[in-house]
Amino acid sequence: MTYLTLKYLHVGCVVLSGSGFFVRGLWMLGKSPRLQQPLARVLPHIVDTVLLASAVAMAVISAQYPFAVGWLTAKLIGLLIYIGCGTMALKRGRSQGQRAFFFVAALLAFAYIVTVAVSRSALGPLAWIA
Repeated sequence: MTYLTLKYLHVGCVVLSGSGFFVRGLWMLGKSPRLQQPLARVLPHIVDTVLLASAVAMAVISAQYPFAVGWLTAKLIGLLIYIGCGTMALKRGRSQGQRAFFFVAALLAFAYIVTVAVSRSALGPLAWIA
């Protein structure tokens, strides 16, 4: 698979993953039973696995790795924050207010990751300053 093909696959999975998280977050806020449907529980894991696999493959092909390239390190740290906040939002938050807070925090982390990827700068949305 070529780098460009992997990049398109990766970007497509980013869109699916982000929009899927957004919808599931809205369902969580609305206490919708749809959140418990099998497709809503399984599909995000499939999409996120393809997303991660394509990211690793692109890193190998381009020989750019986290902790060696600053913007990739920033993306990895942002990803860990996104996963943590997303888990609190959809599963582990104790109250609806806590879940809402972590949902917004996860969306902000997701936006940061995307801006880091587009700008190839750890500054993300502030990259235009540098």
